[in-house]
Amino acid sequence: MKIRPLNDRVLVKRLAEEEVTKGGIIIPDSAKEKPVEGEIIATGPGKLNDKGERVAIDLKAGDKVLFSKYGGTEVKLDGEDYLIMREDDILGVVE
Repeated sequence: MKIRPLNDRVLVKRLAEEEVTKGGIIIPDSAKEKPVEGEIIATGPGKLNDKGERVAIDLKAGDKVLFSKYGGTEVKLDGEDYLIMREDDILGVVE
């Protein structure tokens, strides 16, 4: 199934959180926090400004981004978990 986000929304796949700390301690699933880093899978065309002109999104597919911990809406597509969120919920791009 393919999905195309609308307006200024982006489709993000969370990056996997490390299962072992630097000290070698294994973290159980129940103690893990949801990662706040992900990869952009798809972007919408951008939002409309007051004049009715389309303002393009600064992000592109493949960008690694940081986002707010509770931002976005979780969706499940083809058995995988994704987030759909507004461009404004993205805090920064990891370079």
